[in-house]
Amino acid sequence: QVQLVESGGGLVQAGGSLGLSCAASGGTFRNYAMAWFRQAPGKERDLVAAISGSGAATYYADSVKGRFTISRDNAKNTVYLQMNSLKPEDTAVYYCAADRAATLATRIGAYDYWGQGTQVTVSS
Repeated sequence: QVQLVESGGGLVQAGGSLGLSCAASGGTFRNYAMAWFRQAPGKERDLVAAISGSGAATYYADSVKGRFTISRDNAKNTVYLQMNSLKPEDTAVYYCAADRAATLATRIGAYDYWGQGTQVTVSS
């Protein structure tokens, strides 16, 4: 069983930056692909970015390309999401997720473990 704990959310003005972290425990971290999803009120949970177990492969939603960066430190069992040039439409609860396969996945159904979520609010 893998436990995921997110941190780093908060309130920021449009154009600002925030960094999220997700600490994992209970498994062999490098064997898991990791991802960040987000869910705004009244909307579905959508994939923001994903990274393979080795970190060699990454994926970004079109809406965040060039602004967000996903990375991982397998020695620290942690995945990160650096968010720059934030927009009000980035406001959502951000969730960290782990896939028991190391290969990067983009389907929400591929992810087996979820964190509790952290709120990101971008004011205009």
